[in-house]
Parts: sequence; structure tokens; C-alpha cells
Amino acid sequence: MTEQTSTSTASLRAVADPDEAYLVVDDLTVTFPTEDGALTAVSGLTYSVELGKTLGIVGESGSGKSVSSMAVLGLHDTKSARISGSIRVGGTEVIGLSESRMRKLRGNQVAMIFQDALAALHPFYKIGGQLAEAYLVHHPNASNRDARRKAIEMLDRVGIPQPDRRVDDFPHQFSGGMRQRAMIAMGLINDPSLLIADEPTTALDVTVQAQILDLLQDLQREFNSAVIIITHDLGVIAEMADDVLVMYAGRCVEYGPGKEILTHPEMPYTWGLLSSVPDVTADTNARLIPIPGNPPSLLSPPSGCAFHPRCVHKDKVPGNLCVTERPELLPGSRGPGHVKRCHLANPDEIFRAEVLPEIAPEMVEEK
Repeated sequence: MTEQTSTSTASLRAVADPDEAYLVVDDLTVTFPTEDGALTAVSGLTYSVELGKTLGIVGESGSGKSVSSMAVLGLHDTKSARISGSIRVGGTEVIGLSESRMRKLRGNQVAMIFQDALAALHPFYKIGGQLAEAYLVHHPNASNRDARRKAIEMLDRVGIPQPDRRVDDFPHQFSGGMRQRAMIAMGLINDPSLLIADEPTTALDVTVQAQILDLLQDLQREFNSAVIIITHDLGVIAEMADDVLVMYAGRCVEYGPGKEILTHPEMPYTWGLLSSVPDVTADTNARLIPIPGNPPSLLSPPSGCAFHPRCVHKDKVPGNLCVTERPELLPGSRGPGHVKRCHLANPDEIFRAEVLPEIAPEMVEEK
């Protein structure tokens, strides 16, 4: 581990107390071999999530969001993927855990809601049978009748109408929103302490999205679960997340309390994500402000700051530092609970003077 990586990891460790967290990810790196060389999808990632709290992970496609969360569940093929660092779930080290022990943890202590419910649910089996199977795996002494009763109970809990009848439906007989609810029911059927929701509102209309988010919040309060929600939708983050982790090119580029990240971001990439969100109150002729360029190749990432080829603020940093030196993850200007990976000396001032007037002019005068 380089000195720079050690400093960055130490900065993130200072944000959350690992002793109080149910999930602790420490210096996680995930690399996949390819014909063109090693592809490092996640590099030096550190974060933690406490019971009853929600962490939002945001970033463009390919930023490493889902790869890092799949590592938590041990879903990568260890024969090909190289995983280093530490992942502790309820005090148990996941990396290096045998497959038999991992199966006991997966679905019981940790569960995942996948973004494509139609692909995640088996089309040949009834909804109730799939929920019952998930229950029986971790309750081998339960009868099939007990498992069916539990499946009906969970379908009712997530708001499926007439659950005693719909339990015998196939996935294609459910609407998109109902399939997502069934996935949530499957994820929660064993009362896990950690729930990972990977784009849980993708392809759902706005009304159903709001219902799903409300449902997740209600169930979190009921089960006191730690929740990770992976999304590119900052509106979802604003609604649900206590803390936010912004990822770019496999690394954390900003981390801190949700409100702080959304109102006082200090990383130009986060500014770009905020600028790309449509504003329903804006003039009808107003244009979105996209992030220029494309995400970098992880096979040959740029030198220095990975975001510098797309950053319109790099000229404000003297000495071409953005191109030559990767920034460390250091405390932001507003306190140690907020860390950012950027060479800009006064990012909060730049955000309020140059970015905020474009994306939220009504907030410019706010103190």
C-alpha cells in the first residue's frame, strides 16, 4: 500500500467509527483479468454502515458501485477475480470465507435487491415457491406449509394485494412494481441486518418509485436494518440516504453526510452529477448541463486525477497537478465528516460562485 493510499484510507476511517458499524469495508480492491490486461474495477474503497442507517452509493455506470456491493455478498468468482482488503459483516470477515459459510450469511444476514426483478426472478417458478425456497434454505427445520405461510406474510407486508392468491402467480403475471415488491419481500424474508438495494427503482414510473422508496424506509424502521442503496438518481439519495459515497473510476471521490454532500459538494464530479439532474421548476427552455466526455477506461486510467480529462475546473489548480498527481482523500473545508478527492484549494467557494447559480439560482443568497 502506498503512502497516499494509506492517508486516503485513514481519512475515510475517521468519518465513521468501525466499532459501531455492522458493515465495515476497508481498503477494498477488486481486479478482473482480461485479454487486454488486469482491470481494477474497485480500488482502495473504505466505508461503513451502521444498523438503522442508509448509505447511498452514486456514480455513473462502470464506476464500481455494483462490483463493490457484490463483493460484500461474495458473488464474484474467486477463481478469476482478485479481491483484497477487508469486508466485515457483523464482525465476520467475508473475504476468504468458505462458500458454505458464505451461503449461510448470504440471504440471512445480508440480502440484495437486484435492479432487474424480471431477470432475477425465475420465470418457470411461482413467486411463492421462490420466496419459500429462500426461507427454507436458512430454516431447514421449517415445513413447506410454514414457508408458504411466511411467503404470504411477506407479500402482504410489502403491499401485494390478495397475497394468498397472488403467491401462486408467475413473475410475468406481476407488474413491474409488484415484481420489485416481490424482490424486496425475498430480500427481507429472513430478517437480514444488511440490505443492499441495487437500482431498486429502475424502469418504474415516478409514482411506483415513490411507493418503493417509502416501503424500503418503513421496512428499515421495522427491522432496524443497515441499508445500502446504489443509484444514479440523486433524487433517491436526497430522499433516503444518511450518508453518501460518490464513486468514479472505481474509487471514492467524495463521502459524507447526505445533506452535506448535496448542498456543499467539494468535488467537481459531484457537481457534474448535480448539474445533470432535471429541475422541474426551471424554465421550459432550460437545458441540462451534462458532464463532458466519457468515463475513463479502467484498463488504462488517466494519470493524476481520473476525472481531469472531463473536469472544467482543472485549470484553477497550479502546476498541472491534476494531470500528474492523484489527489488524496482528505477532509473537506466544512469538517472531518466530509472527505473529498480533489486538488482544488477552495472548492466550496467555486461551487457557490460558479456552479450553484446555474443549477439552483434560488439558493445563491442562502447563508
